[in-house]
Amino acid sequence: MIHHISIAAKQPLHVAEVIAELCQGQAFPFPAYEGSYIALNFDPHGTMVEVLPQGTELIPGETFRMSPMQAPTLTYSAFHAAISVPISEEQVHAIAQREGWHVKTCDREGYFSVIEVWIENQQLLEFLPSTFAAQYRSFMQPDMLEQFVTAGATA
Repeated sequence: MIHHISIAAKQPLHVAEVIAELCQGQAFPFPAYEGSYIALNFDPHGTMVEVLPQGTELIPGETFRMSPMQAPTLTYSAFHAAISVPISEEQVHAIAQREGWHVKTCDREGYFSVIEVWIENQQLLEFLPSTFAAQYRSFMQPDMLEQFVTAGATA
């Protein structure tokens, strides 16, 4: 179970507010780092998305600290996350379109569907309304995953 993730954004407050809207939660300043915000879902899992200023690095050391980089080096990254939301597919599309963010419903090879939302047209988050989340959970059961990886190994 993943309880929280961190992403970077050009406009951390605005992005946190939109993610909170998608999740029917609330956005707050993130007290651990000035200029950062969190979107809280207030669900039983404690789901949270931290939104840090673009260019922030998480640096290991004796204490946890964040340091803004001089200049971001990547436009995109390999990171993404899938988040269940209590709103409809149409609502997810409407919110993303209002923001001018690329949005697309995608079928993952017939196993489950997700709605790709490119936050600020740069960072991928996949959103799963209840029907999509049910498909995802069904696919992610051990017997289904074993069939999936076994089929992939023999292909």
